[in-house]
Order: sequence, then C-alpha cells, then structure tokens
Amino acid sequence: MPKALSDEGKLIGEVTHYFGKIGVAVIKLKGALKVGDTIRIVGGESTDFEQKVESMEIEHKKIKTAKAKQSIGLKVKKKVREGYKVYKL
Repeated sequence: MPKALSDEGKLIGEVTHYFGKIGVAVIKLKGALKVGDTIRIVGGESTDFEQKVESMEIEHKKIKTAKAKQSIGLKVKKKVREGYKVYKL
C-alpha cells in the first residue's frame, strides 16, 4: 500500500548508477545527508524501501556527511536503478 505524500520525506537525491555485484548505488545529492539518517528509495513499479545510512563513500573514502551536489556511494539493501528517487525521512 503506497504511503501518503507527507510520509515520504524530503527529496534529497537520485540514483545515477548501480553496481549490482556489490549492491552499491551512486546517488547524486540535492541536499545534505549524514551517517545515521534514514532514507527511502522509490522507483519503478515495485521498489519502495527504507534503510538507515550505515556508511557512505566519495571516491572510495569513507565520509560521515555529504553536501548537496556531491555524488556518494551507498550500500543499498535492494536492487535499484538509475533515476530512482532518494528521500530523507
């Protein structure tokens, strides 16, 4: 059952690439994100899940916070595709 718009959080980015073998999404950020935040990824007909940001990287270096306009690598628990939207809850 789809959630109401008020539950979906603030749009903070979009998936630009997905590495299937390692389960990592590259997300181009429109807003700040930090380790510990909860995000929701929505796309396609069946993808809609939430997860906590456990760790993220920029160019293979672990970071704690990322700013708008940065692209980050993030381990995701489900398969995602380019164009999927990322919300901060």
